[in-house]
Amino acid sequence: MELDEGYKAMLMSLQIATVCGYLLGSIPFGLVLTRMAGLGDIRKIGSGNIGATNVLRTGRKGLAFLTLIGDAGKGAFAALLFTHLSGVEQGIFAGGAAVIGHMFPVWLRFKGGKGVATTLGTLAAVNWVMGLCAALTWLVMALIFRISSLSALIAMIAAPLAAFFIANDPGAGWLGVFLAVIVWAAHHANIGRLLRGEEPKIGQKKKQPEEDSPATEN
Repeated sequence: MELDEGYKAMLMSLQIATVCGYLLGSIPFGLVLTRMAGLGDIRKIGSGNIGATNVLRTGRKGLAFLTLIGDAGKGAFAALLFTHLSGVEQGIFAGGAAVIGHMFPVWLRFKGGKGVATTLGTLAAVNWVMGLCAALTWLVMALIFRISSLSALIAMIAAPLAAFFIANDPGAGWLGVFLAVIVWAAHHANIGRLLRGEEPKIGQKKKQPEEDSPATEN
């Protein structure tokens, strides 16, 4: 049974959006910016992660902020670009793929960050209510508990709930569920430390790098 031309075109556009979103997400802003600043390889500093949280451990708040903007921006850009070019579904696929690209970048042998900042950027681009709810939840939890990983995990739960019950946007909601699952999975080591009461607080430096179980990163 042959697929009609419209269905073939839709599948092709989804595939293109996914591949391009993944490649955009694979850009390691933390690594690029720290090398440009003469700080060497961020993967050999702190937890060894490429996200903004680990860049902050260099003491360069400006670089950490730029990394955060870059990581969030690539998710938002991928989602917005393909929503504009092809449609909402393509934007959702591109944004989701950007998060996967950040976590498993082809340029770094598939060893990337935890995906929190890129997820927040993607969520905000797909549905601003969902993105705003996630960002505010992270901020409030961070102010209360001072633990980045706990704040991120709670924000990932809040995001799809906001999409389903406040924005009434099932497509965005299911994207939020998917991203919440992979972000929670990426934080498995952090969850273990949270349960043991050993998770570092925001601004607290790690005593030494832990390659196998990095602290919370973006």
